[in-house]
Amino acid sequence: MPNTSPIDRRPRTTTSYAILGLLSVRSWTTYELAKQVSRSLNWFWPRAERKIYDEPKVLVAEGLATASRSFTGQRPRTVYDITGAGRDALAGWLDEPPAPRSTEFEAMLKVFFADAGSLAQLLATLDAAQAAAYDRLSELTGMIEAVASDAEFPARVHISALTLRLQFVQEAAVFEWARWARGEVQQWSDTADPGRWDSRDALSALLAEVHDVLDVEAGGK
Repeated sequence: MPNTSPIDRRPRTTTSYAILGLLSVRSWTTYELAKQVSRSLNWFWPRAERKIYDEPKVLVAEGLATASRSFTGQRPRTVYDITGAGRDALAGWLDEPPAPRSTEFEAMLKVFFADAGSLAQLLATLDAAQAAAYDRLSELTGMIEAVASDAEFPARVHISALTLRLQFVQEAAVFEWARWARGEVQQWSDTADPGRWDSRDALSALLAEVHDVLDVEAGGK
């Protein structure tokens, strides 16, 4: 019976495939991978950044990537590349149904429990959410302009166009929601008492919008 190490038995995570995906584009050093994760994957898979210095070594141990050591001057560098087995594993993962979408948004968590605090705290949270979304929209502007004018990976511009659209829609939605929520909250007496603000009317309007979206989708089938 072959001797299987613990690392061979480790279930592959989405982060494993995220790094394999980057390696399928080109070879990278760990430093280059970290920069690329920060500017791309971190928008929708931030876990990759926390594993960037460990994951390539795991992929090498599993035979999905190779590591080549060289020197830049006197400084050592390790370049990672994908193997045939790594490409097969990545293609197999792409054939699997994606896991349900999940979101980590601390500002929303604070809004959800806002009735345990003050109106000033809630407004400050909404201000912070709006400001963060604005900053990310500004960053996206530079990314979109860079891809459109001088793409680093011209063969992948069509993929970038797809993903950047969703990133824009998400950040724009947070920006507009925070601005809307602030305007509504300013009518409240405090976080435990919305005063004369009609929450049922707000929910009715929301339900109508949801039905509009669902009706459009149903009509397209």
